Amino acid sequence: MKFPRDDAIKAALVNTAGALLLSKDSPDEALGELFLAVQKHQIYDDGKTFVDLIPRGRMKQIKKEYLIEKEDPNFNLHEFVARHFYSFQHTSPHYKSNPKHSPRQHIVELWDVLERRNRLNRGSLISLPNAYIVPGGRFSEQYYWDSYFTMLGLAADGRWDMIENMIKNACFMIRKFGFIPTANRTYYLSRSQPPYFSHMVRLLARRGNRTITLLEYLPYMLTEYQFWMKGRRTLGAMEESASMRRVVRMADGSMLGRYYDNKSTPRPESLREDVETADGYDGDNLEKIYLDLRAGAESGWDFSSRWFDDPDEISTIRTTDIVPVDLNCLLYHLESTIAEAYQLMFQPLLARKFRRLAERRKAAIAKYMWDSDEEFFVDYDFRRSKRTGRITLAGVYPLFVKIATPHQAKLVAQRIEKDFLKKGGLVTTLIDNGQQWDAPNGWAPLHWVVIQGLREYGYYELADKIKQAWVKTCVDVYKTEGKMVEKYNVVHPSKLGGGGEYVLQDGFGWTNGVLAVLLAEDAKVQDYD
Repeated sequence: MKFPRDDAIKAALVNTAGALLLSKDSPDEALGELFLAVQKHQIYDDGKTFVDLIPRGRMKQIKKEYLIEKEDPNFNLHEFVARHFYSFQHTSPHYKSNPKHSPRQHIVELWDVLERRNRLNRGSLISLPNAYIVPGGRFSEQYYWDSYFTMLGLAADGRWDMIENMIKNACFMIRKFGFIPTANRTYYLSRSQPPYFSHMVRLLARRGNRTITLLEYLPYMLTEYQFWMKGRRTLGAMEESASMRRVVRMADGSMLGRYYDNKSTPRPESLREDVETADGYDGDNLEKIYLDLRAGAESGWDFSSRWFDDPDEISTIRTTDIVPVDLNCLLYHLESTIAEAYQLMFQPLLARKFRRLAERRKAAIAKYMWDSDEEFFVDYDFRRSKRTGRITLAGVYPLFVKIATPHQAKLVAQRIEKDFLKKGGLVTTLIDNGQQWDAPNGWAPLHWVVIQGLREYGYYELADKIKQAWVKTCVDVYKTEGKMVEKYNVVHPSKLGGGGEYVLQDGFGWTNGVLAVLLAEDAKVQDYD
């Protein structure tokens, strides 16, 4: 296979290496040409495999040995990698699902199987002080937004100890890095994921003393907020639309968020895929397309037509030009939670400040993201000063955080039932293009967002209809495959979900979590078994 623009990629990697102290040990930067060679020649089918391997010695020394040995005519790259790296074998028990067990029993059993403990730095894997649940499949890390939906199921099973462990791991990363990265890997330290930390805190507060919980985690919520709003003061001094890092100054002075990344090189774990995408890029600014790919990964929707100019072509990705409706709803929730914590702390001035910030964001979402023609919330293209017009399940987030008007909620509910609801649940978008965050795939976290959002506005019948369809899909796949998976084909529920950069993963953390809480809230669980 052609591997284009080697020189450009090498230059990009060299130019950014060491730019961020936090990322100095990322495998692509530490190994340089060796890393590029391994990914170029596809030593492993999955690009993530190599970046997750553990070096048997210092990376600097391995890199030096490679530069010397590769000049040997008999040099074997496969043998060199096998000699200098190994994979970490976790100690969780071997598991084989029992076909006699119900889906609910299966989920309970999987919590121990998916549990990991990692108190030592191992290659790119960063140590965490407490045990955590991994999604499953190819993953050994605690992922940010996955964790919230996993926690829903843990709560349904009374596993509050694990919920607290995972929240404290998130706090550890906030203290160490100033934000919650995608996951505890060195190559993820330049980006985050959808900010669900305030939702985690509110979930934990359901069990104990609400005041104590909110006050305990207030400093961490403030730090996360600072991360997402870094640059707002500089932008505030301007008189026109502009952007800096994850903040966009809108034409009316409103400050909204966007997904971003602190680097603009190919993602180490998906280098081949990113280079292939860049080869189809109709421009000469490779850094821009790599930045947009990374920002798309930060969004969690990696990848979807909502970020593309041409919905069928990933090389037209423009993530950093788009102000996403879901992100800004999550930031509204964070601002509101901080305001409540300050109110409980008897700090009325600070509480008022964050309530005002939340209300300004709410007004901006309504102004820029409500599309009266489509009768739906959409993302906003601030470069072109217009709404994207792409209809996706991200448009339900204003219902999820309760900032839509009753009229808007009614129109959104009607559109969901008319266009998104299929036999097996909800499609993520209305475009089928082979990307995993597009049709015909349905995802557990978005089903939870939609079901809860509809309930907030009294659309219980539609919410239950969606719930029944989604639960049946998950249960039917479990009956035939003996497992839960990360995504499902909701148009043809007998088929598994597809698309994306890697094979379908099973386990699966957030599917288990959402399914568990949906089953637990229904007294007639046997209807699904």
